[in-house]
Amino acid sequence: MDTLFYDGQCPLCAKEIGTLRKLQRGDLVFADIHAQQNRKGMLPDREALLRRLHLLTGDGNWVIGLPANVRAWSHTRLGFFFKPLLWPVIYPVAERIYESWADKRYDRKYACGTCEV
Repeated sequence: MDTLFYDGQCPLCAKEIGTLRKLQRGDLVFADIHAQQNRKGMLPDREALLRRLHLLTGDGNWVIGLPANVRAWSHTRLGFFFKPLLWPVIYPVAERIYESWADKRYDRKYACGTCEV
């Protein structure tokens, strides 16, 4: 069973998670980053979790960023729509777009100078 860590304080993230919850087949667990306590360093640091989507696989491996998103959607019947994002020709461009969006989202929400992560 995979566990997807998400930003529960982000309206856009919450909307996507709501859709994933409805469509998934019951084998994906959702963990709001803000509700987690990092027991003995078992999780990446909070900033890393908030900057990029993180998914912990059932066998204990971390999948981060765009591949985490694709893997999360693979738990739904729509997963095949996302798989091409990992194809060698498409992945570099899709990853750059994802990282740019993720950085902007993080900066707007958490790097404003008055907010605390």
